[in-house]
Amino acid sequence: MRLYQIADPVRYGLMNTEELRETFLLEDFFQPGEIEFAYVDLDRTVIGSAVPVGEALTLETEPELRAEYFLERRELGVLNVGGAGSVIVDGTEFDLAKLDCLYAGRGSKSVTFKSKSATDPAYFYLLSYPAHAVYPTAMVKFADLEPVALGAIETCNKRRIYKAIYRDGIKSCQLVMGFTLLEAGSNWNTMPPHTHMRRSEVYFYFDLDPAHRVLHLMGPPDATSHLVVADKEVVVSPGWSIHAGVGTKNYAFCWGMGGENQAYDDMDGVTIADLK
Repeated sequence: MRLYQIADPVRYGLMNTEELRETFLLEDFFQPGEIEFAYVDLDRTVIGSAVPVGEALTLETEPELRAEYFLERRELGVLNVGGAGSVIVDGTEFDLAKLDCLYAGRGSKSVTFKSKSATDPAYFYLLSYPAHAVYPTAMVKFADLEPVALGAIETCNKRRIYKAIYRDGIKSCQLVMGFTLLEAGSNWNTMPPHTHMRRSEVYFYFDLDPAHRVLHLMGPPDATSHLVVADKEVVVSPGWSIHAGVGTKNYAFCWGMGGENQAYDDMDGVTIADLK
């Protein structure tokens, strides 16, 4: 498990490109046949991936968690962005096609990941936060999600937002999770931008052509920087930072949050004219 300590706004202002990437950008996930994890001190977030190829992969606890099993005091969100697979939670098997989402509640002792095909494996994106209450394990199929259409061709941000784990969907303790799909010809996400001090956010970019990149904008509204992000890379966004981006081609991203408020529209908006 890799450990990350997030910078505050003062240190952020002194960081060069390499330091920004080392602090806020998580790379090298989704290794075939492996489960990878990063522990971020901000809201005690755990971010990970599981790519079962042939053999199933079992979620094991890590020394940094000081827990008897991984979900002893945590909850977990799982989004499949690859081939068909399944997640077995305490003996119950959930089949996840691409863009299906699973929630595993606190106290789940056994979690196993499988792919239906070794040549087209599942790519499971994992996001976990501490949980002080127990909610039942549940999943939602992509076909059953009701998208929210936003943006327009004129502003290059026509997109569909899918909410999976949130106050009016799959119930959780503090985890909020969903994803956004941009239409062909649209590049911008979350513009105009916003901040929300009540919760931090994690952006996982996927379905991006390997030859293309997303420029993820971050930082206080009046002192922005950017990270150049490739397919299947993750950006951690503190509450004081905006989180928006523009790609050289359309793409998708999973947004996940943890904090003290699960209201999706709890945000402090920033006008485009005020960005610097």
